[in-house]
Amino acid sequence: MDKQDYNNSKAEEFASKMFQFLNSGMLSLMISIGYKTGLFDLIAQLKPSTSQEISQAAKLNERYIREWLGAMVMGNIIEYDPLTEKYFLPKEHSAFLTRKSGIDNLAVLAQYVSLMGNVEDKIVECFRNGGGLPYSEYPKFQQLQAEETARIFDSKLTGQILPLIPEINNRLNDGIKVLDIGCGQGRAVNLMGKAFSRSEFTGCDISYEGILSAKEEAKNMGLTNVRFEIKDALLVEELGKFDLITAFDTIHDQAQPTKVLKAINASLNNDGFFLMQDIAASSKVEKNIDSLLAPTLYTISTMHCMSVSLAFDGEGLGTMWGKELAVNKLTEAGFKDIKVKNVEGDIMNYYYVSRK
Repeated sequence: MDKQDYNNSKAEEFASKMFQFLNSGMLSLMISIGYKTGLFDLIAQLKPSTSQEISQAAKLNERYIREWLGAMVMGNIIEYDPLTEKYFLPKEHSAFLTRKSGIDNLAVLAQYVSLMGNVEDKIVECFRNGGGLPYSEYPKFQQLQAEETARIFDSKLTGQILPLIPEINNRLNDGIKVLDIGCGQGRAVNLMGKAFSRSEFTGCDISYEGILSAKEEAKNMGLTNVRFEIKDALLVEELGKFDLITAFDTIHDQAQPTKVLKAINASLNNDGFFLMQDIAASSKVEKNIDSLLAPTLYTISTMHCMSVSLAFDGEGLGTMWGKELAVNKLTEAGFKDIKVKNVEGDIMNYYYVSRK
């Protein structure tokens, strides 16, 4: 290396960034633990408390709580008074860390860090040999995704997302047939079924466990206008014709997304709509640089979304396939009047509305 070309200030700046990356990565694990154990939910309700008081209230081991609290204080997440040895979670912080925060709950996303770490060594092998990892390598992914997307669906699905389609709520109230592709644990289907009792809803997914969970939730909600099928998205034409088909954060995972989109188009009635939710990104790397969650989403893509597609010799679109490519593929599949829309409060997704 030519020392004349070496910029010490630039090197020191990057070294400082590396420490920030390391600290943020470790803090993400601690945030995940705080979320899973319910500690954030608890501490948000407590007055300033010692580690012993928090331990007693949480019924968790005090020594682990004390060390976890140390990490939280170092990350400026929880405040600490050395005179009283008490800890306090400001309401401005709890607004993004607790389950009751709804769509603003960001702590739920921290769980992806440990989940992706579980497959790190196997992904390294994929770097060396190509290929990918099947869904079976991610036993907790669907449950986490269901919890994460519920933040959006519970607050916005029927009131803001579906109305992106002109007059669709009126048609749903009158009674139409709806299919949800890659329904996972069925939250979206069941919410729509509850809101629009005259319409018929079908959810399909390749996950046996996901479909079981969806059916159980529908039973608990007393729904009679929903059904769930274990079905590959490539075979949706076997389920009949529909007036509305939805696909929430699932097309980019498909091994053959182009063929799936064509099958969706063929499954729509002539006046039918397709609503596709997918990650808010550009197909061009340089346009994602200032995106708030881009590093996280490229990582999830590498560790999961791209990999599960490549595991089936698929296209490997990945999470960050982007708006430009998405519009091109929708057009190629025969969709018309394609519009890309946003929903207030949902910074992660675009909503593509198109017609057959």
